[in-house]
Amino acid sequence: MSHTLLHTEVKAEWVDFNGHLNDAEYVRVFSRGADGLMDLIGLDAAGRAAHQCTLYTLEMHTCYLAEVLLGEPLRVDLDILDQDIKRIHVFFSMYKGDGALIATSEQLFMAVSTASKRSTNLPDAVCRELEALGQLSAEAWPVQAGRRVGIRRRAKPRP
Repeated sequence: MSHTLLHTEVKAEWVDFNGHLNDAEYVRVFSRGADGLMDLIGLDAAGRAAHQCTLYTLEMHTCYLAEVLLGEPLRVDLDILDQDIKRIHVFFSMYKGDGALIATSEQLFMAVSTASKRSTNLPDAVCRELEALGQLSAEAWPVQAGRRVGIRRRAKPRP
């Protein structure tokens, strides 16, 4: 049920002193994926103007799974995890050209009126586009979805 939103490659200005994609640049690529989501659901520039509605990011959780080097191709895919009249809970997956999963980003967006800068309902046309994309069942969520940040501790063996 994934939808490809973006194809790009690692640019020289995105590479850090370790010789791989800088952590902030992973987020830049996911942000461009979010732009692709907005285009896909009718909140491109024309849609934002017509509906006086945009999306704001409320929360983001990024998992860095592998490094990627200068010039390597990248692809960002989207899965919808949940949605309601004002919010969209999404899961982005970033892949290298060989198909290896290198990072994920779980994000929560809220519809915001461009006139009032306050939360608003998603336009009906946008809701229809979201429904057409489909939504993953909770059982099908990727393993990285719904995680919390923290140190996982193993139980100490009993003597």
